[in-house]
Amino acid sequence: MNYKLGLKGIFIVLGFVLFSLVYIAILSGFEDATNVTVNTEEQQGVSNKSFNIPDSVYVFGERVPTEIYYVREALQREIWINSYWHSHSYLVLSRSYRYFPYIEKVLKENGIPDDFKYIAVIESDLGNAVSPKGASGMWQFMKQTAKEYKLEVNSQVDERFNLEKSTLAFCRYISKMQNDFNSWSLSAAAYNAGRTRIKRQLEKQQCNSYFDLNLNEETARYVYRIIAMKIIFENPEYYGFKLENNQKCKPIEFKEILIKDKVKSWSDFARSHNISYKALKDFNPWIKDSYLRNRSNKEYKVRIPDYKRVIKSQTDSLITHN
Repeated sequence: MNYKLGLKGIFIVLGFVLFSLVYIAILSGFEDATNVTVNTEEQQGVSNKSFNIPDSVYVFGERVPTEIYYVREALQREIWINSYWHSHSYLVLSRSYRYFPYIEKVLKENGIPDDFKYIAVIESDLGNAVSPKGASGMWQFMKQTAKEYKLEVNSQVDERFNLEKSTLAFCRYISKMQNDFNSWSLSAAAYNAGRTRIKRQLEKQQCNSYFDLNLNEETARYVYRIIAMKIIFENPEYYGFKLENNQKCKPIEFKEILIKDKVKSWSDFARSHNISYKALKDFNPWIKDSYLRNRSNKEYKVRIPDYKRVIKSQTDSLITHN
């Protein structure tokens, strides 16, 4: 009987030892997993980081009065939102390598501050967007405004999607607003809310600065969103965005063909130039129908991508077309 009790005791001791070893292993594994998480966060550098506003902030060449509490808090909000909206910010940052060089060139040629390129970022994510209200293209022109600024909009052609013509129209619009307000920040606000509404609010509130205006939420955030994107895009790695070279949308070479007559079939036109109909539409999103009447014999520039360049870019970039 004592012999049996001895075996039982041994089993109890062994069981206790085994339980202790398993418990220690579990704790050790948990600690390792915690360390891995911490190390990963340290590598990313952004998971628990609260980004601050730079000491000195300018937009359109105008100083932003961040010493005012409501200005500072409004800008902080937009920096935080866009710093942690990674999928969106990565996409737009990638597209900027393709479109910013051209936009910057046109803005400079027309005497418009370089920072206005960020309007295309916050309006359309540098893409050919269409809003629920019908604003279209990279600069989000409404149909009537587009026509006022000499952009053709009909069932066959919509030049709001023509980057060259719509960017020039944007420059003319902003220049007119600057003449009216003598302030680039107010001009940007007017681009969002309209000249009449901004003028009315300036008179009603007896002020002359965008940063002192009490506005509807969309317009109240509008210029701050521009500033936030400027701050992030000028120092993306600090805000947690690091793009590899092969993740940047690179410009694709193309040639331009002048069209002065009708086009019976854009699909046939594309095939005759050894490109797909999709590539034709990608490079000429202003083409809306499958054909072009062109009864007035208007001149159109049609972009034809260099297919060898496109094929090469597919190995260099994760995004070939928008």
